[in-house]
Amino acid sequence: MNTMYRILGRHGRITIPYEMRQRVGFSFNDVLSFTESADGKSVIVKREKICDSCKREKLPDRCGDEMTLLDFLNGLSEAEQRAALIHLSVKWAEKQGGNLNV
Repeated sequence: MNTMYRILGRHGRITIPYEMRQRVGFSFNDVLSFTESADGKSVIVKREKICDSCKREKLPDRCGDEMTLLDFLNGLSEAEQRAALIHLSVKWAEKQGGNLNV
């Protein structure tokens, strides 16, 4: 096992080293889960399959690595898509230094 060190940022962000992402197969837009170990000192990170836990028939009949973020978003109801758009718009405006009141 290869050990690499990274600093946890002020906002709780960390970058998984490129070499490690390549070896384990993580890629852009993957959904990752974080599970705390029993001792409370370690975290297990896993790539998840979005469609395994989704029961909607309208989602594409695709699994695992083949489902893209766009497939997932297109499978949401109109109200869910609107909520996602509002959420992402607010996040984007905050990063641009703007102030949105929703």
